[in-house]
Amino acid sequence: MPKPIQSIERASAILRLLSGRTRRLSLAEVAGELGLPKGTVYGIMRTLLSVGFVEQDPESGKYRIGAALLHLGSSYLDGNELRTRALNWADWLAARTNESVRLGTLHDGHVLLVHHVFRPDNSPQVLEVGSLLPMHATAMGKVLLAYHPYLTEELGNGSLQRFTSCTITDPKLLAIELEQVQEQGWAASLEELIDGETSLAAPIRDRQGVAVGAIAISGPTERLCDDAQPRNELVSYVREGARTISRDLGAVPW
Repeated sequence: MPKPIQSIERASAILRLLSGRTRRLSLAEVAGELGLPKGTVYGIMRTLLSVGFVEQDPESGKYRIGAALLHLGSSYLDGNELRTRALNWADWLAARTNESVRLGTLHDGHVLLVHHVFRPDNSPQVLEVGSLLPMHATAMGKVLLAYHPYLTEELGNGSLQRFTSCTITDPKLLAIELEQVQEQGWAASLEELIDGETSLAAPIRDRQGVAVGAIAISGPTERLCDDAQPRNELVSYVREGARTISRDLGAVPW
């Protein structure tokens, strides 16, 4: 059997690293995390830049995933039944709540964003389709963890990364919250991934009743919460959106 091509393996590792982060990374950070020489990473990064698979910020010099790579991935995302069924209802949810809407599914221990509807206020926003988000620090991730217990066990075997002072990093505390999520049918992330931002999510089920994805709204905490608690009407909208998409996928109404 032919040996793998090392340069392609390293390029793939760089792209996976960039796609799993919510911030840009410097050349030194990429090299350090992958344990590769800076010169090697630089050469690969220049090639990825030339084909549009990564982009470099002109001011900071840091890198992120490029639009060309996201465009290539759209062929997979467009074929994803979950995304196709959810398009109209995601637009409906954004219009109802006046907040951005994200649709996610499980992928390699993360939440893969397969659809993103901008907040309908014409404010500057960045398309996040194709991004990978941590499961323990996001509302969508908590929803998926609550209905897939084996994933929670795997998370508990390692350290949970802290993103803000509110991030739950104790597996026991996370397990307690996930029990509540399963009981109430929705999840919240109160400034656990990004300071000042809250997200609310509910599960999307298929005809077998399996939670195949989640839909969420996100925005400033002061808009989504009253007295540090999620606003009831917003939770209701998110749950209704999830139920409607689930019915389109053949799930029995609940």
